[in-house]
Amino acid sequence: MAEKKKILLLEDNAMMRSLLQTLLELEGFNVKCAVFPLNNPLTQIREFSPDVILMDINLPGISGLSILEEIRACNETKNIKVIMSSGSDRKKESLDAGANSYLMKPYMPDELIQLIKVLQ
Repeated sequence: MAEKKKILLLEDNAMMRSLLQTLLELEGFNVKCAVFPLNNPLTQIREFSPDVILMDINLPGISGLSILEEIRACNETKNIKVIMSSGSDRKKESLDAGANSYLMKPYMPDELIQLIKVLQ
């Protein structure tokens, strides 16, 4: 049996985080939610070693884009697939910063699931 793909959620909205976790677990993914406040996000990322990170751009006290830059600068994490999301159109900015993909909120659950499945 294949190992479940590991997804790390960096989403500060508790309701959205819970919804995403449930949705992804029902699809068979191994899901972990980052612990807030994000004092050292790279530590949490290294400890879980996810296949995919789903990260909001607007996080309390820190920009998701700055976390993405840290992810890409670290040899241990630079190859992790990252999907950025936001309620405003920041696709170009996200892709330029090194995101593998971008989802504008609100998005359909199927859109997220398909995107995660194609990120290999």
